[in-house]
Amino acid sequence: MEWEEFDWLIDVALEEDAARRDVTTLCLVAEDRRAEAEVRAGAAGVICGLPLAERVAARFDGRIEFEQCTQDGDRVSPGTVVARLRGPAASILSVERTMLNFLQQLSGVATLTARFVEKVKGTGARIYDTRKTTPGWRQLQKYAVRCGGGVNHRMSLADMVLIKDNHLALMAGATGAGEKGDALRQAVSRARAACPGLRVEVEVESLEQLEQALAATADVIMLDNMAPEQVRKAVEIARQTCGGSRPQLEVSGGVNFDSVRAYAEAGADIISIGALTHSADALDLSLEMLPSEE
Repeated sequence: MEWEEFDWLIDVALEEDAARRDVTTLCLVAEDRRAEAEVRAGAAGVICGLPLAERVAARFDGRIEFEQCTQDGDRVSPGTVVARLRGPAASILSVERTMLNFLQQLSGVATLTARFVEKVKGTGARIYDTRKTTPGWRQLQKYAVRCGGGVNHRMSLADMVLIKDNHLALMAGATGAGEKGDALRQAVSRARAACPGLRVEVEVESLEQLEQALAATADVIMLDNMAPEQVRKAVEIARQTCGGSRPQLEVSGGVNFDSVRAYAEAGADIISIGALTHSADALDLSLEMLPSEE
């Protein structure tokens, strides 16, 4: 990661919090007071965002020394010292919330991803993210997914062709299965001609549409909102139709902790989960100030 690319976001966050106009600290803490502080985990999880947190501190006040006591991707337990800060006490206090906001949110994404990855361990299925990210945070949140052991789906609309039902409806001009099948084949053909070298994925909502997508030779087929039993049948159909050269099958929609293992054991290659980035709880992290001896 090129962390300097996020200086604009850091600046927005610092200004949003009026970190340089922290009236409480200005009133109560002497400008020349120095201190040491520790960032500690209050819950078990996967840490993520330490280089960014260090950059937040440095961008606010270059006199702050930031020591990473763990590394991104490390599993931490309650009480683990994640990082130490030394420098002007007032600056550490004023930058605390902005720094922790980045660190807690990204660690939350990494932690949730790691829980899903653990659920499908040994099956061959891989956990993917989606584009359901916080605006402006996409690269950061997808980095957090990787730290949790997940895989990034497309970063943006330009990375691959993903033909969904609305695209097909517009092409077909009707909802008839036959017309949709024709539209699907035409869509894949047009995508390959217009975007050579890019992978082409097709979303399907039924086993009938799956057969149409297989006939159209899509690289990846997304099985949208199908039950594990349907996914198992889809894998069988794909193997019978294409043998060892079958396209990858992606499961999307309605996946949770209770169902993810069943989808993996049904034979899905990819399980994409929007919740990794749009619904992850922030990891409990706190900063404790330890006044230095002077």
